[in-house]
Amino acid sequence: MFNSNRSRDDRPSMPPAPPAPSNGTSKRGMFSVIGPDIVITGSIRATSELHIEGRVEGDVDCGTLAQGADSQIFGSVTAESARLAGAIEGTVRAKLLTVERTARITGDVEYENITIENGGHIDGRLKHMSAITAAPVRAEPLQPGIAAPVTVASVMGSN
Repeated sequence: MFNSNRSRDDRPSMPPAPPAPSNGTSKRGMFSVIGPDIVITGSIRATSELHIEGRVEGDVDCGTLAQGADSQIFGSVTAESARLAGAIEGTVRAKLLTVERTARITGDVEYENITIENGGHIDGRLKHMSAITAAPVRAEPLQPGIAAPVTVASVMGSN
């Protein structure tokens, strides 16, 4: 009469598995932190927001990156959005890039929109990511007296 639960499993239930990433897009409210006492040797890939306060010896690929002032990255950084405040030795590629005053980047930087705070340091080439592919080069020579068209991809001014 009271033994109707004999088929019940008395083992503790496992927590549900984390949700699967959705096509590389970051999820609102989700983030991972690499603390100041952590050293990672190897590449990192994250679909959500990534906060780095420690040291990474490898490439970083994520949706959104926030780098602390005392952190170090020795490798390339690729992100949709990045706010850099520490040291980076390697190339940086981000659509929306903020280089804070404490940042020290040694390597080339490719960006779509960039903000460099007064004191931010970049030792490398800056290259604007063009949303529109450049027009093919003209095979025929220009006529004498006609100037070639000139376009400016970006202009950086001082505050």
